[in-house]
Amino acid sequence: MKMLLFDYRDSEKKFFKTNTCTGFDITFFKHNLNENTELSDEELNETEIISVFVSSQVTEKVINKFKNLRIIATRSTGYNHIDIDTCRDRNIAVVNVDGYGKYSVTQYTICAMIALIRNMLPAIKDFQLEKIMFDKYTGYDLTEMSLGVIGTGSIGASVCKVANLFNMHILAYDCKKNPEITDFVEYVTLEELYKHSNIITLHIPFIPDVYHMISHKEFEMMQNGVYLVNTSRGELIDNAALYEAIQSKKVAGAALDVLECENLNMYPDDFLTNIKDATCNCLSSAIINQKLIAEPNVLVTPHIAYNTFHAINTILETTFSNIRACISGKCTNRIV
Repeated sequence: MKMLLFDYRDSEKKFFKTNTCTGFDITFFKHNLNENTELSDEELNETEIISVFVSSQVTEKVINKFKNLRIIATRSTGYNHIDIDTCRDRNIAVVNVDGYGKYSVTQYTICAMIALIRNMLPAIKDFQLEKIMFDKYTGYDLTEMSLGVIGTGSIGASVCKVANLFNMHILAYDCKKNPEITDFVEYVTLEELYKHSNIITLHIPFIPDVYHMISHKEFEMMQNGVYLVNTSRGELIDNAALYEAIQSKKVAGAALDVLECENLNMYPDDFLTNIKDATCNCLSSAIINQKLIAEPNVLVTPHIAYNTFHAINTILETTFSNIRACISGKCTNRIV
């Protein structure tokens, strides 16, 4: 079966060198898939499977270019970069990968929390500039902090378990309690979590209902000097409100592995292509993102919280397992 794999990274090469993908004729593309992607008539007519990451934008126009598309396999948990309604109308299966980042994202989250509360960013920058000021770097112990975890699925629960080892007071919010952590986690309302957490970390998927779930109102509820970690989706946070909260010192520091409209900031090689399709809101967000990146107490990384060889192998193994299951008529991890 003819398959096109977009967003192909060097870190994925090892998998394809050591695994034989029998039955698939795969073409690899390092760039993402969007409405400006140029493909041959053969690729558009004969491709039955495409695989993408969140940096691709699989819109109705993109989907309808493919004449015989059967399966879209996203190598991510989130799928808001794919037009689900069009896939449903055309009976195209969409499959995702759930839980692959349980360990890698947990480790990143804890690392980011420590980096923030120990003022590692300004210490590193000052040391490089030979302008060391020790009084600036005095921080906090995790054991002193109250942690608010929004979303307690596999990753959020794993973060809670590690935080518990540091004897942190853990508050959590989710529509469903996770029985694995109820012995040491206090489930509360979102308002209570915002009011009583020293550090807040996000571990929920993005859907339209939670767009800008943290904005001006929510920042006003938070304690002065709160820390914020986001490894989920940039669209969960109103970045203009976050920038104001950073400027006013309401937020003492933030670690952002994801950004709102991140394609404009995280993929400079595709900037000219991405900017053509960007909305006014996204262009505004991209400018604010640049301001956030420049802040000395904001740690921004290019969507790499999941990015370990173990997690990547898990993603690809699950992706091909999903595809084979769909081909046999027994789809697993199917969104639509």
